[in-house]
Amino acid sequence: MYTSLALYLSPPITVPLYSIDGEQVKEVELPEAFRVPVRKDLIKRVFLSEFTARLQPKGRDPMAGKRTSAESVGAHRGVSRVPRIKGSMRAALVNMTRGGRLAHPPRVEKRIHEEVNKKERILGTMSALAATADPGLVRARGHVFSLDKTPVLISVDALEGVKATRDAKAFLDRLGILSDIERARRGIRVRAGKGKRRGRRLKKPVSILFILSDPYSPLARSVKGLPGVTVTSPGLVNILDLAPGGVPGRLTVIDERALEELGTRFRVTLP
Repeated sequence: MYTSLALYLSPPITVPLYSIDGEQVKEVELPEAFRVPVRKDLIKRVFLSEFTARLQPKGRDPMAGKRTSAESVGAHRGVSRVPRIKGSMRAALVNMTRGGRLAHPPRVEKRIHEEVNKKERILGTMSALAATADPGLVRARGHVFSLDKTPVLISVDALEGVKATRDAKAFLDRLGILSDIERARRGIRVRAGKGKRRGRRLKKPVSILFILSDPYSPLARSVKGLPGVTVTSPGLVNILDLAPGGVPGRLTVIDERALEELGTRFRVTLP
């Protein structure tokens, strides 16, 4: 699968594997999926496709704004010929009147899902995955960390060794990425507009993405309440997680077993 991609792969990438103590254990070579070219145009297209696929179609009642007795009085009456409510001079029914119907309301039949080919979707996801291995793109996205290489690879024993949020913060501090959590916490703000009274009061920046082989492990439960954190599994991770807003380069933490599953899911056949 994707044999032609092998011609465009970057050189092998190695990242350090960190233990639960935050110490470097060994160097691990990333799978071929982390070496594909980063196509920002394709990432944006695939993001829009997956984002619009989750939108619920909405529409207006066909009779909205038309349940009125308004009727035009005709010409030669000294007033404009807009429909007016019986017994008054208030205009109604037409869209240019105060409180009138919408000229072009939302329609259920509108196609809001942007289609994308299957191979394009897979390649765009692989490209977003490869962007997590570029520290320059990760920093350009706004993430704050003190490491020289990304993604952050942790050992499997950390999944069970961290059992509380307090321990998770200490673990992330030893890895040098806790500052990104603090950046997201400082960026929480009240939304401007009506959304604040419709269940969307706060806007929160995204921070670290955790791709864990066991998304229900003690580590996953400890970090998922931190500001901007997303926890997912290698079989479910998608471009909405890897490139929020269509911007590639999210700071990512992966455990060793999940890295192997990602390599199996996004396999590039070498010649």
